[in-house]
Amino acid sequence: MEAFSDGVLAIIITIMVLEIKVPHGHELSDLKPLGPILLSYILSFIYLGIYWNNHHHMLQTVEKVTGGILWANLHLLFWLSLVPFVTGWLGENKFSSTPMALYGVVLLMAAIAYYMLQMQIIRSQGEGSKLAKAIGKDAKGKISPVLYVIGIAFSWMNPAISGALFVLVALIWLVPDKRIERIFW
Repeated sequence: MEAFSDGVLAIIITIMVLEIKVPHGHELSDLKPLGPILLSYILSFIYLGIYWNNHHHMLQTVEKVTGGILWANLHLLFWLSLVPFVTGWLGENKFSSTPMALYGVVLLMAAIAYYMLQMQIIRSQGEGSKLAKAIGKDAKGKISPVLYVIGIAFSWMNPAISGALFVLVALIWLVPDKRIERIFW
């Protein structure tokens, strides 16, 4: 399951970078129109990296993979597979309202799917499992969906605030999460 997930994430990142079109000029100024596209790519790359890192750590706690865990994992991969589409739309439209809202919806749904996978693993492994002990109160996991919902709501009023909230969530998760590592080391 981990190898399959790693492969899917690698393909998602590859698709994202292939969507960035090379400018026809040879001056640095020819890159300027790509600014929003590159910014949306960087943010999405960071998000995918965060998911890959945390997914890897979470799977280290799994002792037995069940059908429910497999389906929950596919659910997460489905939402992550939409990241290249919303990233491209967001960048091509210079962070306008509707693409920003849809970007937030995909981030929210990926967060929900990750939570569902986490809960499926705990249900399978038991309340005393390594993962259950590691996540504890899960403040980051609870605040992230709230920030996504607020960001989605703001996308029609002020897309810059939405973008800032989505960056904030990435920054919250960019700080390495040591909860699972503490269980193993």
